[in-house]
Amino acid sequence: MPPLSFSPEIEAARRDRLPIVALESTIITHGMPWPQNYDMARQVEADIRAAGAVPATIAVMGGSIQIGLTDVHLRDLAQARDVMKLSRADLAVALATGRIGATTVAATMICAALAGIEVFATGGIGGVHRGAETSFDISADLQELAQTPVTVVAAGAKAILDLPKTLEVLETYGVPVIAFGQDALPAFWSRDSGLTAPLRLDHAHDIAASHRMRRALGLPGGQLVANPIPQADEIPAATLAPLIAQAIAEAEAQGIAAKSVTPFLLARIFELTEGASLDANLALVRNNARLGAEIAIALARPALA
Repeated sequence: MPPLSFSPEIEAARRDRLPIVALESTIITHGMPWPQNYDMARQVEADIRAAGAVPATIAVMGGSIQIGLTDVHLRDLAQARDVMKLSRADLAVALATGRIGATTVAATMICAALAGIEVFATGGIGGVHRGAETSFDISADLQELAQTPVTVVAAGAKAILDLPKTLEVLETYGVPVIAFGQDALPAFWSRDSGLTAPLRLDHAHDIAASHRMRRALGLPGGQLVANPIPQADEIPAATLAPLIAQAIAEAEAQGIAAKSVTPFLLARIFELTEGASLDANLALVRNNARLGAEIAIALARPALA
């Protein structure tokens, strides 16, 4: 049996068959400093509760997968140092050795599926890094979407990535990429990446129905719901493009690679945008959490009827 530990709130939600939305923890440990990370996590959880669902922030602590964090656990995680950034390759080692670990998109999907949670809201997924034709730097998130049956709500892939190649790999893996409410594929801080999304759905109940249909067909993997950042909070892609190029050039000049690339680029873009990217990040995460709650509620309706 997998070493799962449920918070009292999640235990009650499971017992009462309430809609649950999984949340990752890397954004807490590697995305923002204390106490902004703690405040952000509490706000996103509150958004999900206000929408009528139950938030389940996931992390590895004390040799078990914590499904839902108490306030004590959340505070401890938000202030912890030397936290492992966990993907599929690292999860078992962290558990076996008792390390504290924050879950990426891939690891959160794995843990959510183990816990029977079908919807996961995050900021943006990983993908194909620019220059991947020589570095082979491709996030495990893409393969996870191809094999783990969780619907992931994100504001597209992170804008620092090679978005056309990311979309191509998702197509090759057979992952449904569904833009919510628009034809354009969003690009994290921006509503329009310049790419057309393969699929479009405008209602949470349609996304839930598609999730159920994939299960009925026996298709492996999940769905990526690309939810555009609210218009009032976006940073236009044209504004970001030169800043992203500058940050990537600096990372290459400093020899930053592998798991260190994304945190470095996000931190550098925060500096170059004078904090605007962090404000946009919080807005899109909250927006995704609210949509995730709607989808989880739609999925739970047959059980509640």
